[in-house]
Amino acid sequence: QVQLVESGGGSVQAGGSLSLSCAASGRTGDIYRIGWFRQTPGKERKFVSAVSWSGGYTYYTDSVKGRFTISGDSAKNTVLLQMNSLKPEDSAIYTCAAGPRSGEYFSVNSYTFWGQGTQVAVSS
Repeated sequence: QVQLVESGGGSVQAGGSLSLSCAASGRTGDIYRIGWFRQTPGKERKFVSAVSWSGGYTYYTDSVKGRFTISGDSAKNTVLLQMNSLKPEDSAIYTCAAGPRSGEYFSVNSYTFWGQGTQVAVSS
């Protein structure tokens, strides 16, 4: 089993920055990649970013490219999502997820373990 705990959420003004962390514990050797997803009320969960620990690959949804940076430290079992130039549309509950190598990195169905989520609020 893998446990994931997010931290770093909060409230900021547009243009500000937040740094989210995802700490993994348990059978972390089973993790190939960590993904970040976000969800707002009444909408489905959307892919934000992902990182593969072994290969160093990173992925971003188009709307956050150039503003968000994902990085992973497999030795510390931690993934960081640095969010800069935040916009009101970035407001959501952010959840990290872990999964094996199989499946598309951007698909919710590719991930096995999920954290509890952390709230991000960006005001105009």
